[in-house]
Amino acid sequence: MKKFVVFQLEREQYAIPVELVISIEKMMAPTIVPQMPDYMVGVIRIRGELVPVLDTRKLLYGRPFEETGRTRLVVTRAEDISVAFIVDEAKEILDIPEEAVKQVNMLAYEQTPYLVGIASLPERLITLIDPNRLFAHLEGTKAIKEHIYSAAFSLETERV
Repeated sequence: MKKFVVFQLEREQYAIPVELVISIEKMMAPTIVPQMPDYMVGVIRIRGELVPVLDTRKLLYGRPFEETGRTRLVVTRAEDISVAFIVDEAKEILDIPEEAVKQVNMLAYEQTPYLVGIASLPERLITLIDPNRLFAHLEGTKAIKEHIYSAAFSLETERV
């Protein structure tokens, strides 16, 4: 049995292993960064750290997010930086038995290696996402990391 953070995106439910989630935050206005990929809506500061904010709806469905009172940021560790994924709603923390997780078929896996399985529960299906694989799979992550690293370096130099 593993714990997952379950979130809603459009009509579907997705989950990320709880050990990869740093926090769940209310939506806040990000600072826009020019010349970044279109799925990155900007950066925010969480606990003193600069965090890129990614539009999960744009990544998975090709449409921009629509902010509501339930919109949340699921902040995860992706590779060596923290990344905030915009979700329509953070639903719950759920125990999912390992035997309930089914692997996705091989053809879909090649195109979406970040979808690591489907939890088949009696009342619903939940798609499991690995945020490390999702971030690594995106085009433009090098530019995002370089911006975050250079901005963090500038902040550190200002403090000295």
